Amino acid sequence: MTKPPIFETFGCRLNAYETEAMKELAEAAGVEDAIVVNTCAVTAEAVRKARQDIRRMRRDNPNAKIIVTGCAAQTEPETFAAMAEVDHVVGNSEKMQAETWKGFAPDLIGQTERVIVDDIMSVTETAGHLIDGFGRHRAYVQVQNGCDHRCTFCIIPYGRGNSRSVPAGVVVDQIKRLVDRGFNEVVLTGVDLTSWGDDLPGTPPLGDLVRRILKLVPDLPRLRISSIDSIEADPALMEAIATEPRLMPHLHLSLQAGDDMILKRMKRRHLRDDAIRFCEEALKLRPDMIYGADIIAGFPTETEEMFENSLKLVEECQLTWLHVFPYSPRPGTPAAKMPQVRGPAIKDRAARLRAAGDLRVQAHLDAQVGRDQVILMEGPRMGRTEQFAEVRFDRDMPEGQIITARISSHDGKSLFA
Repeated sequence: MTKPPIFETFGCRLNAYETEAMKELAEAAGVEDAIVVNTCAVTAEAVRKARQDIRRMRRDNPNAKIIVTGCAAQTEPETFAAMAEVDHVVGNSEKMQAETWKGFAPDLIGQTERVIVDDIMSVTETAGHLIDGFGRHRAYVQVQNGCDHRCTFCIIPYGRGNSRSVPAGVVVDQIKRLVDRGFNEVVLTGVDLTSWGDDLPGTPPLGDLVRRILKLVPDLPRLRISSIDSIEADPALMEAIATEPRLMPHLHLSLQAGDDMILKRMKRRHLRDDAIRFCEEALKLRPDMIYGADIIAGFPTETEEMFENSLKLVEECQLTWLHVFPYSPRPGTPAAKMPQVRGPAIKDRAARLRAAGDLRVQAHLDAQVGRDQVILMEGPRMGRTEQFAEVRFDRDMPEGQIITARISSHDGKSLFA
């Protein structure tokens, strides 16, 4: 008896989005008895976990075809090709092509190349396969892929290629379809979202796309932006923040550090004062704005004084939803060759950053008690506010709908209504 493919996804939201696209492509091609592993390359640990998972899957599924794809497959195909458990290695561009999946159909077994990985830097288009939604009530729409920057800690440009944008008209048409299907919130995603438009005619900025979506899809209740590089926030985006209530007051910022020397060694394009200035400006334009941020603890050469500058940034930028990453060297990146911080110090600094973030979360949740919040229900008893705080209910609510409810309390992680 044949079985439909099993998909395992590591890493970012974009990988999860692309897994949904691959499911559709594999189903259309008639792929059977296969396990598809969509890998992440952001750290050496991510690659190690993927290899560990592949070995486990082979033990549990001795007769299945194991197909490895994603960023780690793109950046180091030889690592996975050398594994006896792996049948095929597929690159990030190839995984989104229907022809690739047709080659894994039962009647073509044995005829498809084992390694299908081309030069990702030669890819000039993205989103050749768009899916009508991802998630049950919140839809994620990929509008950009790749990155033209070369941060010293990051391998991702070599897994994703150079920046490519989806044309605005294509994005708007897809969002119209999603709204017609009943989605009440759309999230724009990409690897380097604020570079959207740089490769399109006239180089339109991200803010133009945001305003165009809100104008041409008037029935969309909520539009959310995923992680952005604040130094690239354009005037049109700032205007949208100030004037568009359907643009959610929640921005996740790619900050990475709060010390100028560390930012320079990371090859970031902003300094700490740039980050503080952006957060102050956006908060003036939208007083209910809440920030999340990525911050790396223990980047090479980081002293205690330098780390304190990152720690102080939590308050200075009023960051709430922190993603803290203890630095680990990624082979193939310049930072891996720099003088490293000792492991215990990295662990300690990451814990202190998380503790500072927890205090900010507590303050935010405290401020919501007694207030009415507009909530998108993600399940019968769980939803999220416009600022992305989780809200729990003691009785069933209309799933997928947007409701207004008064917040009664919180437990430090979730609000209750």
